[in-house]
Amino acid sequence: MKIVVIGATGTIGKAVSSALQEHEVIKVGLNNGDYQMNLESPESIRDLFASIGKVDAVVSTSGQIVFGAVNELSDADYAMTINNKLLGHLSLFRIAAQHLNTGGSFIVTTGYLAQHPIPGSAAISTVNAALDAFVKAAALEMGDTLRVNAVSPHFVTETMLAMGMPTDGGISAADTALAYRHLLEGDHNGISLDVRDFLASR
Repeated sequence: MKIVVIGATGTIGKAVSSALQEHEVIKVGLNNGDYQMNLESPESIRDLFASIGKVDAVVSTSGQIVFGAVNELSDADYAMTINNKLLGHLSLFRIAAQHLNTGGSFIVTTGYLAQHPIPGSAAISTVNAALDAFVKAAALEMGDTLRVNAVSPHFVTETMLAMGMPTDGGISAADTALAYRHLLEGDHNGISLDVRDFLASR
C-alpha cells in the first residue's frame, strides 16, 4: 500500500511509520519529513496531494492542543486547538478523500480523553469527542468507497518520560502503532479504536 503518514516525525508518527515499513510510506511533517504540510492551511494540504498523487491510505497522528484549567483557557487557546486538530482534520479529510483510491483508508488520531477527561483537558476532550463523532458520521456516507476510522491512544510512555511524569499506565509508541496497523489492514469502518482495549483483546 501507498500510505501517507501525517505527523510522521512525532513520537507516535515515527512508530507508525516503522510498523508499516513493508509498505510505501510517505512521511509528512510540519517542517521536516519527505514532504511538509501545515494542517491549518487547506492550500498546503492541496499542494501535498498534488505532489504525491493517488494513495491507498492517509494516517494522521498530528494535532496541536492546549491543556489548561477550564477557567483559565483563553479564546485563543480554544481557537488554536479547534482550528488545528479539529478543523484541520476536517480539511484534511475533505481534500485527501479526492486522492484516495477506492476502498482506501483514512485514520485520524483522537484520544481517550474524549471519554475519560482529566483536569486541564477541557479543550482537547471537546475536540477529540468531535472527531470521534465525525468519523462515525462520515463512515455512514462513504460506504465501501472509503473507510474512515480513529485511533484513541492513551498516554504514551515516551511522552510521559519526556514530560517527567510517572510512566505507570503508559503504553509505548510501538504498541500504540499496532492499533493503526490493525485498522489499515482490517475492514473496520466508523470506529474509534481504544488502544488499551485493543491490546488487551489480542
